[in-house]
Amino acid sequence: MRKRLTVIEHEAGAGLGFFSGWLEAAGVETEVVRPYKGEPVPGRAPGGLLVLGGAPSAWDDEACGWLPATRDLLARAVDEGVPTLGICLGAQLMTLACGGAVERGAAGLEIGLGEIEPLPEAAADPLLSALPAGPVRAIQYHYDAMTTLPEGAVRLAAGRQYPNQAYRLGDRAWAVQFHPEATPAIFASWTGEGELPPELSPERAAELNARVEAAEDELRRTWKPLAEAFAAQLTG
Repeated sequence: MRKRLTVIEHEAGAGLGFFSGWLEAAGVETEVVRPYKGEPVPGRAPGGLLVLGGAPSAWDDEACGWLPATRDLLARAVDEGVPTLGICLGAQLMTLACGGAVERGAAGLEIGLGEIEPLPEAAADPLLSALPAGPVRAIQYHYDAMTTLPEGAVRLAAGRQYPNQAYRLGDRAWAVQFHPEATPAIFASWTGEGELPPELSPERAAELNARVEAAEDELRRTWKPLAEAFAAQLTG
């Protein structure tokens, strides 16, 4: 019997990426909910919950009317012990939903291939213990930052630009600020000309894209075990 996972996608350009094939190979059936297309956010996610990233801020309820329901879903999933993973915006939504704080990042835009430092607590964590030893690299693209973690959160990974890169809340809920799911093609779509933030020139975007593309095999080796470890947490 295949395991079931509810996925909240906030925009077409920020989908499952690498995770789509990795989860399928691990026996997971994904149900992708697209509230930006008018699909309702469910009240519960019985098998497991994955909330993806996107351009909105976690508090941008006026522009993205589904965010309150998504925060409610995350809070309920954490409270009920449903295996849950929040990625970037999803992590920030989980942080707000569970009593933490998210703010515009004081250190500015974090973008490109960045180094993540697993903390000692990661060694015994069901997900992050699957990572290779030492610092690892992941795709980043965010302005906002998780500045105060929810009460009881176990911090699992740090970064140079922003200190809160990953945490666990309870036994089976995780938040990661970076993008373990993003492929080089997805990242390149985020830096496409015409959508560039003011601090990113076309030349700089091309450089970042090249670095991410060159690291594709490394990204696969690093983050596939995490996706598989999350799949192992799903209950059906």
